[in-house]
Amino acid sequence: MALTLVVYYSRKGENYMPGGIQFLEKGHTERAAEFIAEALGADLFEVDTVKPYAENYRACCGEAAAAEAKANARPEIKGYVADISGYDTIFVCYPCWCGTAPMCIFTFLEHYDLGGKRIAPLCSNEGSGMANSEADLARSCPGATILPGLSVKGHQTVQLKQEIVDWAKSV
Repeated sequence: MALTLVVYYSRKGENYMPGGIQFLEKGHTERAAEFIAEALGADLFEVDTVKPYAENYRACCGEAAAAEAKANARPEIKGYVADISGYDTIFVCYPCWCGTAPMCIFTFLEHYDLGGKRIAPLCSNEGSGMANSEADLARSCPGATILPGLSVKGHQTVQLKQEIVDWAKSV
């Protein structure tokens, strides 16, 4: 039986929203990942960095994210899925940081041989769309099939639940 995995990185705390910075108990991307996992009966895995990002939104998503992207860094993460071999489809959910996925997503993906897997990206953002993330995922997942992704405005994640679920079911 083919299994599905939903992997995500999501920022809790200070987040950009139309009108300014707001504090979120649960990040937009985490909510989207949960919608997918619940709808598909998929396993859910949160990517988290060993060194926490700054609590301040601008220090994290502006300064730290920009420095990591410029250096093409692979920040250390707290853990990995023990055995990824049984999953044929992997949803990768992330916010758009500096025109791509957060570098910790690439740390996770590049840990595995994902040849033959189907990768379905979901990118939360406030207007940048998928940016370069699909092409960057393809480079980090040689031999995998990168499926057409879904871009969602982060602040609308809850209102877009059905669209997210419909997309996930169509993959």
